[in-house]
Amino acid sequence: MIRGRRAWATAIAVLTVAGVASTGAYAAPVSPEIPGATATAQPGDALPPGWRIAGEKGRNHLEWRAPEQVPMGDARVEFRANGELVGVPEPQDDGRTFRLPLDEVRTADLGDLAVEAAGRRLDEAPGVGASRRAKPTAPKLPPKLPAGTVDPGKAGKYATTTGEYSLAAVKLPGLPAPVEMRGVVVAPKKAPGKRPVALFLHGRHATCYVPGKDGEVSGDWPCAKGSKPIPSHRGYLRDQKLLASQGYVTVSISANGINGQDWNAEDGGAQARSSLIRNHLGRWADWAAKPSSAPAAVRKGPKTDLSKVLLVGHSRGGEGVNRAVMDSLYKPPAAQDGYRSKARWNIRGTVHIGPTIFGQNPVPDVPSLTILPGCDGDVSDLQGQVFTDGTRGVSRGKALHSSVYMIGANHNYFNTEWTPGQAQAPADDDFWDDPEARDPLCSPGAAGRLSANQQHKAGSTYIAAAARLFVGGDDRVRQLVDGTGRRAPSADPARVLTHAVGGNRGAAFLPDDPQGSPKVSGARLCDAIAPGRSACMGEKDPGSSPHFASWRAEHEAGRRAVALDWKKPGAIARVTPKKPVPVKGAKSLALRVAVPANTSGTRFDVHVKDAKGKRAKLGSVKIDGLPGTDRTASYWAREVRVPLTAATRAKLNLAKIASLELTPKSSSGKAWLMDAWSWKSGTPAVKAAALARVDIGTLTVKEGDSGFRTYQVPVRTTGKNVGAVRLYVDDPKTGKSIGRLVKVGPGTAGIKVTVKVEGNKRYGWDKTHGVAVKAVRGTVVGADAGGVIAENDDPMPKVSIKPVADDVTEGETLTWRISLSEKADVEIWTTAQLLPVPDGRPELSTADVDQEWLSQNVEEIPNPAVPLSHIDYNTLWTSVEAGRKFTDLTVPTIRDQMKEPAEYVRFEVKDSDDKPLGPPFEGTVRDAP
Repeated sequence: MIRGRRAWATAIAVLTVAGVASTGAYAAPVSPEIPGATATAQPGDALPPGWRIAGEKGRNHLEWRAPEQVPMGDARVEFRANGELVGVPEPQDDGRTFRLPLDEVRTADLGDLAVEAAGRRLDEAPGVGASRRAKPTAPKLPPKLPAGTVDPGKAGKYATTTGEYSLAAVKLPGLPAPVEMRGVVVAPKKAPGKRPVALFLHGRHATCYVPGKDGEVSGDWPCAKGSKPIPSHRGYLRDQKLLASQGYVTVSISANGINGQDWNAEDGGAQARSSLIRNHLGRWADWAAKPSSAPAAVRKGPKTDLSKVLLVGHSRGGEGVNRAVMDSLYKPPAAQDGYRSKARWNIRGTVHIGPTIFGQNPVPDVPSLTILPGCDGDVSDLQGQVFTDGTRGVSRGKALHSSVYMIGANHNYFNTEWTPGQAQAPADDDFWDDPEARDPLCSPGAAGRLSANQQHKAGSTYIAAAARLFVGGDDRVRQLVDGTGRRAPSADPARVLTHAVGGNRGAAFLPDDPQGSPKVSGARLCDAIAPGRSACMGEKDPGSSPHFASWRAEHEAGRRAVALDWKKPGAIARVTPKKPVPVKGAKSLALRVAVPANTSGTRFDVHVKDAKGKRAKLGSVKIDGLPGTDRTASYWAREVRVPLTAATRAKLNLAKIASLELTPKSSSGKAWLMDAWSWKSGTPAVKAAALARVDIGTLTVKEGDSGFRTYQVPVRTTGKNVGAVRLYVDDPKTGKSIGRLVKVGPGTAGIKVTVKVEGNKRYGWDKTHGVAVKAVRGTVVGADAGGVIAENDDPMPKVSIKPVADDVTEGETLTWRISLSEKADVEIWTTAQLLPVPDGRPELSTADVDQEWLSQNVEEIPNPAVPLSHIDYNTLWTSVEAGRKFTDLTVPTIRDQMKEPAEYVRFEVKDSDDKPLGPPFEGTVRDAP
């Protein structure tokens, strides 16, 4: 959970490199603990293509280098092994190389190395697998929905004016360089009175480019001499002009200074973006109070009404605006905050476009609309779905949270400065395409793929819809975004589907009800994130689901759905909550149900029973799957509604509905019930509840020389009311976490996690005791992860090497002793690079050494034989086990029947910066008498 250091229980031998001194004068760099590893690499232990060990500034790194530049994006690049997180690597300046220090790991097993971003493999070509074996058919697009009664995508009556301001940069916690305060303003002309405000924040993208040099971009900040900042904040001018024509004052702010420095932030830069947003809003509040102090770009527009603010965030900007809402309502810890003043504004709603939400911590009481691009090649797991799902049961449930699934849209084209042919700087299509394995839905030119202009127009329309509903209070817009099944014609030809929670939805059937899980029969209560059989989706399910986007814990308790899998029609799936659900006064029952992509005609009869056993059929529903491929997250729930008329007619007690039944009518199939709600039309007034806020901190301590010391994980809980969170505590030895429900707030024990640290005088690894939390009820969570890091405070033992037997006859073993100045608590690895023997002298070959020993050092034994310096990787690995002071580096030879001169082997030991540590060593093998 913290990117701290953790011992590895097992690892691939070639992942560790340490220097060795020939005289004992050199200290070897850190190496991971690998208990039980052998002194040589095992067959198959070679690093996959693109991976290597690199040294820099005294530290060893696990390095992956892509065959071409990896565009700087919003999804976090992660190293994984066996599906578990190893760590978050640092991107290098070339845009291709990613490095993770070997002492910053999170998992205990390093088999099956992979590089992922939002669940997408970066080290594997697109289309690997089924899509290469056969040309897939083009998925069928859903039919065009009926038009709504209003179209928010139409331009308003006002002409617009555009200008830009640039203020003094601000220093934000955790970022070394100041961050720019720049914004482009688009405002209506001659609009009367005070006007509402819409603030836009772009996502994580390359920060700088060199004009005139095609493709030369970087993530530097500040920009190097000769390069210019990429104007990402100018990419929403079309959206701004539409809103300005409708009477909004809009500003889009630049965040290159955060993008260039946030790669190592535990929260992905969310708190920094919140601080930046609130710094801008603070300035706008100052200008509203004293208009003459405003920049010219602001003075050209009308007066502003900061009680009516809409925040729009793209990608990591989406998570940033969510945190800005949270920090405006519930004050963050001062040490983490870059804006200390009181909020002088009221945020009425948010729009998230292809957003990240690494902390999975949405604000429940402020309405939101989340656009999920169906062909997103950056945040490809569509984790922004959590902005909707993650609010259920947390607070009052009155704020509408809408998910807008836009088929055929990619990640970048919502921003013109990220769009090829429209951007000033180099730009690309983020969907990963392979000419030899075209995606039938999302590859450029595919029937379902939107053009850049079509996509941007659709995005503008739904941004305007959110403004009109959340800020303007026009309930007629709601049917476009809440699952009613109406479209905004301005978004055509985009196929857009929606569902929602909150609003005028009432009591619910929740598989993950915080009050207690329901009883399920005829189906399976499944875990959104879990290893093994309890998972909602398994490896046999192609594609993925935004509803099941992963968080930090490898197994999340209390995050569930109901999985149906039937082989014949008529098998009833029944959901019975702990307490009967009141639906009195509601018009319909609204269900969110996902079915596999590209399926059609999945049908269910829907029944309910009351507390006395009376049963009524409410109606039948038909659900079609979204168009999708193995490269899209298309297992997304459709909203269907059945009227409660039949239950009223049958005289059920609508105040106590005891169970919900789904009866499949299709011959076979699969489905996932996310939830079901009582529903009626309208948009209720929303007021934020006084929720408890929880922030987890990080405490770094020295282990000490002896004894035990107990420390407590720093936790800050504020607020006057009691709430509950799910707490996960890591085991530093295994990397696994254990979760439990914890009450927080006044009168509760709160979160108390103590850590016992043992001191000693032996070198070892830093140990991380990680903690993470997620809101369950009556809470919001700011910093969702932290813990205690116990730093090793003992020096690395000095390493020396001396010959034991470096002149032998055939059949004997060449031996050098590698010794430590002190015992260590971890295994200390050394490497020796085999070198060609100079001066024309004969070199020991692969035919002259023990073949079993050789097989442990190469993937395939060469035939014909080659000199040892020519073998794959030409490196010998040796380790000194934990608790021991020496080991032997050996080269076992074999006796042959040939008469030949003495043969030699030569190797050189290097430090972590790839520099030799003293002169090379040589061994001599003479003919047996």
